[in-house]
Amino acid sequence: MLKLIKEVLKVGNATLPYPFAPMEMMPGFRGKPVHDPELCIACAACAIACPPNALSMSTDLDQGCQSWHLFVGRCIYCARCEEVCPTDAITLSPNFELAVMNKDDLREQADYQLAACRECGIFFAPLKEIEYMIALLQQSGVSAENVATARMLFEVCPECKRKNDIPKLASLYQEAV
Repeated sequence: MLKLIKEVLKVGNATLPYPFAPMEMMPGFRGKPVHDPELCIACAACAIACPPNALSMSTDLDQGCQSWHLFVGRCIYCARCEEVCPTDAITLSPNFELAVMNKDDLREQADYQLAACRECGIFFAPLKEIEYMIALLQQSGVSAENVATARMLFEVCPECKRKNDIPKLASLYQEAV
């Protein structure tokens, strides 16, 4: 017995004094998701990729607003949201101490303005997403004229695009026949 006690004293502590001293996290530790609304383009890729549906998007077409929601209580820290985000607006932090007294403290929300269709005026897509696509075209070296044409196409809702394309397709079909 004394031999065992001697060995234990020689080895030292096997545990960390965690609540009394900060715990060092290993690189790549996946803790609470952190969302940066400035970087987010409201594309909903994170909400689509989230297996436990901790992330969701809701759209209010009357107000022209799209809302991004996170409920950390459902998060399984899989990092799928971080992987699919095209702008790195979501990252997993090393923060793992998430105990709260009120369940609503585990909820986050960000609101984004929707773009109105230049033809019919209905809201259809996040404005920041359209601006992001235009910026990608400019960065890739597309001419200013083609970027302006793309902007006009991006600012039209799918329904109006269909209405405009059906007569064009019909005339092409008539020419082919």
